[in-house]
Formats: sequence, C-alpha cells, structure tokens
Amino acid sequence: MDGKWRCHWSWIFTLWCVLAYTISQISGKSILATENNSMHHKQGRRKLDDVSGSISIDCGIPEEVAYTDEKTQIHYTSDAQFIGTGTRKNISLKLTSEIPQGVFTTVRSFPEDKRNCYTLRHPEGGNTIYLIRASFMYGNYDDLNMLPQFDLYVGVNFWDSVKFENATHVVIKEILHVPSLDELYICLLNTDMGTPFISALEVRHFDHSSYRTDSKLLSLYRRFDIGSTTNEIVRFEEDTYDRMWYPYNLPDSTPLSTSFSIDSLNHTAYHLPPAVMKTAVRATNENDSLEFDFDTGHPTSDSYVYMHFAEIEDLKENESRVFDITLNGQILSESVSPKYLLSTTIESKQAIRGSKLKFSMYKKPNSTHPPILNAMEIYVVKEFLQSPTDQEDVKAIMSIKSFYKLMSSLGKSWQGDPCAPLKYSWNGINCSNNGYNPPAITALNLASSGLDGPIIDSFLELKFLEFLDLSNNSLTGPLPDFSKLQYLKTLNLSGNRLSGEIPPLLLERSNNGSLMLSVDPDLCPIGPCEENKNNIVPLVAGILSAVIFFIVLGIVLTIIWRRRNKNPASKQAVRSNEEVVLKTNNKQFSYSQIMTITNNFDKTIGKGGCGIVYLGYLQDGTQAAAQLLMRVHHKNLASFLGYCNEVGRTAIIYEYMTNGNLEEYLSDPKREPLSWRQRIQIAVDAAQGIEYLHHGCKPPIVHRDIKTANILLNEKMQAKVADFGFSKFFSAENESYVSTVVIGTVGYLDPEYYISSRLTEKSDVYSFGIVLLELITGQPAIIKGHQNTHIVQWVNHFLERGDIQQIVDPKMQGDFDFGSMWKALEAAVSCVPSISIQRPSMNHIVSELKESLKMEATREQEGINSIEMNVVDLEADWGPDAR
Repeated sequence: MDGKWRCHWSWIFTLWCVLAYTISQISGKSILATENNSMHHKQGRRKLDDVSGSISIDCGIPEEVAYTDEKTQIHYTSDAQFIGTGTRKNISLKLTSEIPQGVFTTVRSFPEDKRNCYTLRHPEGGNTIYLIRASFMYGNYDDLNMLPQFDLYVGVNFWDSVKFENATHVVIKEILHVPSLDELYICLLNTDMGTPFISALEVRHFDHSSYRTDSKLLSLYRRFDIGSTTNEIVRFEEDTYDRMWYPYNLPDSTPLSTSFSIDSLNHTAYHLPPAVMKTAVRATNENDSLEFDFDTGHPTSDSYVYMHFAEIEDLKENESRVFDITLNGQILSESVSPKYLLSTTIESKQAIRGSKLKFSMYKKPNSTHPPILNAMEIYVVKEFLQSPTDQEDVKAIMSIKSFYKLMSSLGKSWQGDPCAPLKYSWNGINCSNNGYNPPAITALNLASSGLDGPIIDSFLELKFLEFLDLSNNSLTGPLPDFSKLQYLKTLNLSGNRLSGEIPPLLLERSNNGSLMLSVDPDLCPIGPCEENKNNIVPLVAGILSAVIFFIVLGIVLTIIWRRRNKNPASKQAVRSNEEVVLKTNNKQFSYSQIMTITNNFDKTIGKGGCGIVYLGYLQDGTQAAAQLLMRVHHKNLASFLGYCNEVGRTAIIYEYMTNGNLEEYLSDPKREPLSWRQRIQIAVDAAQGIEYLHHGCKPPIVHRDIKTANILLNEKMQAKVADFGFSKFFSAENESYVSTVVIGTVGYLDPEYYISSRLTEKSDVYSFGIVLLELITGQPAIIKGHQNTHIVQWVNHFLERGDIQQIVDPKMQGDFDFGSMWKALEAAVSCVPSISIQRPSMNHIVSELKESLKMEATREQEGINSIEMNVVDLEADWGPDAR
C-alpha cells in the first residue's frame, strides 16, 4: 500500500513539474513579448526622450493617463504632477473633427486665482538651452462661445499675451530659454478678459553650441521650411529637437527638391531635419537675386536670424553656386557656397535693431547658378527685467511648503515664485524689493495655518527674515535657535505645544529689546525646567519684594510732585506743539508780546530740530521757554508767513510761488511740458522736504496729505512742500499713532493707514510714491475712464509685461537717460506696497533720486543720445494647423 502511494505521489510530482515548466515557458514568452513591445515603444521615442531631454504634457487629461500620439509619435503624460490647481475640461464635441492634433481635445482651465503656475524641473538641469512651447485652442470648452484673452509668464517675467481669432484657432507660443535655476515656472495670468486655459506644454533640450542666447531668451517670430512640397508642418520624428517648421515659399522663386538624404543631423549643432533641407527655392531667372522682407511689428525690437543652406543640385565641375547675403543693406555673409547634400548655417553675429528685416541674396559674377535658400528662423530678443526670488529662500520656503502641506491650508495660493511679481507674491509672505538684489523673504505669517509636528530647520535658512508668526498652530518639540537669523525683529510662537527651554542667545536678544518674542509659559526661560519648578518660592518672594518697593517709591514720588506744584516759581514751558494748539483755554500771545517776553529774542537757550528756543519771562515773573511758531525751516518747505485766527475765520499765509502747484502744471496743456531733468529735480526737492519733516524735526512730523497739489513751484521751478494743516507730531521717530479720523486725499492715502487708522512716517512715503509716479507717467493718481483706475494698478499692468514705453509720459518724447528713468521708477514702486513694513524710509528715497538725477545730468553734459526703450511683441500664432 505504501509503495503504491509512493508511486502515485511520484507521478503527481512529475506532472506538477511538467505543468510548472510549461506555464513558465508560456509566461516567459508573454513577458518577453511585453518587454519587446516596451523596447519597441521606447525605441520609437528614443530620439526625443534621450537626445532632446523632453517633457511633453497634455493638459487636462486624467492623472493616470499617458499615451503616444499617432501622428507625431510623441509620448504625452498628464499635467496633474506639474500643477495643483485648475479644472479639466473637454472641448466641444461639435469641434473635435477640426482639431489638428490629439492634445487639443482637452484643456486645463483656471477659473480661480489670479495666477496659476506649472512647475517644471528641467531634465538636464539649469544653464542649458531649452525650447519651451505652450499651445492653446479654445474649442468652446466652457460652452460660452466667448474668446478669452490672458497673459503668459515664464518665471517672473511677462512672456506674451494669448489671443484668439475663433474657437478652433490654434495659438502656439515658443521660446528658446536658458534658465538659471533647476525649476521653471510657466504661469497663466488672468487679465479679467476671460478665464485662462492651456492645451499642451512641451520642453525640449538643445545643444548648447547652437543658438545664441546671450540675452537668455529668444522668442520665435518665424521658422520656415522654404520650398516645401507637402505644405505640412514638419516636426518630430523628422526633427530630433521637435521644432515646428512651417511651409513657406518666397516671391519670384522656383522650388527645388531632391530625393537624396541630407547629412544635416550630424554635420552641424543645429541638427536640421532632412525633410526640411531636401527642399529649397532659387531665383526664377538665372541672373536674378532672391529678395524678401519681414516686419516683426515693433521698431525698437532686436532680432537674430538663422539661414540654413544645403546644395541639392548635383553641379558639374565647371558649375558653381556662390552668392552674398545682405540684411538691411549690410553684409551678413559673403561668398556663400553650399556643399552638396551637406547643411550649413549662416547666422547674424549681432542682434539686428528694428522691425524691418530686408534680405537680398546676390549671385557672384563668377557663379553659374543663382542663390538658393532651404530654411530660415527669426527670433526676437526678450529682455527680462524682474529678478526671481533669492534661491536659498526659494529652497527653504519650498521645503516648508512640502513638509507642512501648505498648498491646501493656504487656499492653493502658494505657486510660482514666492516674491515676484510683487503683486502676486504668496499669501502670508512679504519680500524685500530694492531693485538691485533678488527679492528675499522678510516676513512670513503662518499663524492659524494648521501646522503640526516640529519646527523644521528650513525656517532658519530664511536668512533675511525680520518677522515670523507661527502662533496658534499645533507645533511640538524644542524651540530652534532663531538667534541665527540676524535680522529677525519679531517672533511669535504662542499657542503651540512646544517644550524645552528658550535658547540663551534668543532670550538675550529678547531681553535687550532687539527681538519681540512671544512664547507660551510652558517654555523655560533659563536652565532645565526641573530646576525652575524647584525655584518657585524664591521667584514669588522676589516678585512680591519688587511690587512692595515700587508701591513705596510711587508714594514718595507723588508727595514730591505735589510739593513742587505748590511752588509759584515752578517752570511752565510755553510750547507750540500740537497739544497746546488743541487746548483752546491756553493764553494767546501776539508777536510783539513774545518779543517783549524774550527781550527781542536776546538769549538762546536751545535749538530744536525745527526752530530756536529763547529764554523769556511772563508778566508775573514766571520764567518761560519760547519757541517760534514758525518752527519748520527748510529750503524745500514752503515758508509760513502768518495766519489769521478770528471767530469763524482762519487762514494761513505762505510765500508766493510763481508757477503754482505741481498738479496744475502737469495737467495744464497750455504749459510747456517738463523735461525729465526738471521732473527728477522736483522729485528730489519734494523728497528732501519730506525727509526733513521725518528726520530733521524733533519731534518728527508726518505731513498726512502729500500730493501734487501740495507741492509748490517757484520761478526757478524749485519745489517746496506746503499745507501742514493736517500734520501730526510724534514724540519718537518710530512711534505710530492711531487716529480717530483718517485724513488725506483719495488716491494718495496709505491703504494700511486707511484700514487700521494707524499713522506712521511710511504713510507719507506711500503718498510720495504716488507723486513720483505722476511725475514719471504724467497720469493723475486716479485715472478717469469707464472704470476709474489707480495709478499703481495702471503702472503695474505695464511693468509686469516689461512695457516701460507705455509707462513714461509721452510728452518727454523719449528724451531721458534710461538708467535714470528706471532708477526713479524703481524708487516709486518701492514706496507703494500696501504693507508699510515693505516701504523704505525717505532717507533711502532721497539717496536713490539723487543718483537718478546725477545719471540724467551726466547724460546732458556728455550729450548722450536718449536710449529708446524696447518693447517686444511676441506673436507666433500664425501658419497652418499641424497635420
């Protein structure tokens, strides 16, 4: 029986082994087939992924979806991993038959937030050339049949505006860019002209020795496949860089083509596609030249040109093709002789200024064949004016964002660059903006943001931080040594569950007043917490002793004060400050009486910041200190000659100013326009006057109503600040004042003062920034129109696009030093952040404006021609649809 069972088990084991082997063979073939298919699939896009280092994003498809486009053989992935905002939409079913490519069937739309950004990490890292292409087709995805218009940004700078002609119009924006950072932001900005959206986003890596990128960014104007026989766009797989070549034929030309392959991939760094180089055009007549021209649209733009050649006719030994090329009448290249079936590129060594590009290609006298042209590209230079945030700060804040998952807790507003453009900086963040160094994070408010866990070290890497509020969260663990942040002035950690002791250096800074520290009582100020618990009794005893001491001291001082008040010879200073002015029961003296009291101002006993103090005696013998009412003396402050204060009648008399006030002068069309030299001098004068009020007077004075109407001009166009009717005196320079009534003029009023009623010197700084913008733009503080626009909004709209030309007052006709104008504009913009802590002092503004004045004066002395400003129109939404 046992032997029979052993036999049965032997057969069963043998069958199992055979079955297992068979299954393994079948599975192996299946796996091998899968691997082969995968290898075949990878090989199909090897050139694009491996050579070009590509990112191909189909915007709006589900996160788990990836596919290879049948027409282009490009592998696309979802955009979900590159952005956390927006909604996925499909274009109208009625229009799906008209789409040129699969990527245009879906879009990602951004109905919320002003700015939405894709974050791309370059496959090859920063400081290398990338082609970045954004594609759009409206397709009535929202069923509104309303064509939107919005702006496109690369990093923190304006790239282009996106506009449509109809629902199936494909708009493609393309740039060559050398990012200095490993991460790149592509942002869509809502301009209140429809909801932004995007269809596709692509990044391709280029050979660094190919295109000239000294300016860091080249915007595609045109890329031509000249002499095309198919009338179709050529791109990948024919072009390993996935450039899009649009068919184009020159006037008065004859097409040429060859069936032989052009050695263009390996012959030059441009890796030109053979399909493009196999076709060309030549002059129709043998002795004619090829002539053609383009207009980029803006006379102040700079361009680079790349012309690609390959000889596609097999010339005999006694035949030749040699020609010269001129651009706008200047020699671009001489004696060009393309080689048979080999590509060569002629490029403009320097940027061409101007919108007109006129090309002429002339046959040399000894040449037997006319000029030919296979392909060409034209790029427009785009200068970046805005610097990105300090990269150490970016790394730190990104680490904080990731660790605490702040995207959801802050309403999805933490995307793109943290600080720039300033108007779209992240919620809870304030940044420096001095115009020279990259913006840096100076304030971070994460109070009540749902933070939990430890305080990570990334906070300590925000080296310019001045204000940090982490209150009312669920943070645990020890308190890091924030004393390492040398600029930190305020640290609020209350309302958390932190434990341990306060670092000694941090506590020292709190005790000496250099840091305002707020922590929970659970944290131990010094030494181990256990020791502190044993020292409660001595601590309480010490506190009680101190309380008793101060009570006794208060009683003694009260007695002394009362006795001194009974002394008839006690000093009663006659003060001309705001407190005295407001008390109507104080005695009023005439000027002659003051002269009598001071014995004709005989004895000076002191000099205040705003006037001289004289010794005097009242009629009853009381000694007095008399300071003249005319206490503010400065060349840039209007002289106060006198006043009238009768029942129901009050008046102030100033010195006469021949040219009236600045508001009238700027707005009066009959007056001769102010030159830039005059404007910047007026700005310096007014700034010096305000600076004196803030820093020359003791106590300091806040004007409260700085505006162009309160800046007077004398016969020499010297500016003087007037109207001190609303001025406020402070007893200390850094003091703020909470007013029951907000005083000022609409358009000039500090928004923080308006909201909080808290007045500081920075309120005058804001108002002066508006005045400076008026001098630069010639626009009023509130620009009238269908919808009134504040001048700050108006300026920011053009500044973010780099369109300085639209900002500057056209009455100056471009006659100014560009550096001087830019410095003044930077100073003006630095004055007008809505948060006062971000504004500089008047000392700084005066220094910047004097430098601007010096630059303009130097230009006038040396007779330097005015630098015309450059505004680039970047349009690449032309040509036939891709097929």
